[in-house]
Amino acid sequence: MKLNANNRQRLLAILAGTAVLLLVLDRVLLTPLTKSWQSRSTEITKLTKNVTQGRSVIDRGPRTQSLWKEMEGQSLPKDPAQAEQELISAFDRWGRSSNIELGSIKPQWKRGTSDRYSLLECRVDATGSLATLMRFLYEVERSPLALRVESVELTTRDPQGQRLTLALLVSGLRLAPLERKS
Repeated sequence: MKLNANNRQRLLAILAGTAVLLLVLDRVLLTPLTKSWQSRSTEITKLTKNVTQGRSVIDRGPRTQSLWKEMEGQSLPKDPAQAEQELISAFDRWGRSSNIELGSIKPQWKRGTSDRYSLLECRVDATGSLATLMRFLYEVERSPLALRVESVELTTRDPQGQRLTLALLVSGLRLAPLERKS
């Protein structure tokens, strides 16, 4: 099939115009739409994940609330004097049940990192055998009170190591801010 020069030029112009039109359609329409679909697909995946996590949080809500109420009940009382008395009484009770000699209990209030809570830091010095001191530490750890053992120091008081001194630093949580001094 032979084409004359005019028909060939017309065919080449149509092909060139079609190629330019396809290139313009790709740049103006197809590429932006493809990017938009990909970004929306990513956003839909992210939102689906967020909805799933949200439903999980809602499903765990009653359990979380009951755990929080339990933790609130285990924190120290809101009244500072009552909180100190409760913690000192607990140390005295644990000391008697463990058969140790309590040397001193020094409570000191500390501000929390937010205005929602405060800490009662207590330094306890006690003397006893390794077994009795370990029993005392066990009692402190298994207490339902909201306590955290910050540090433990053991030193010997005799050459055989039968009599030990325990220096214990414990923080108790109170769900109330520390009162400002006037």
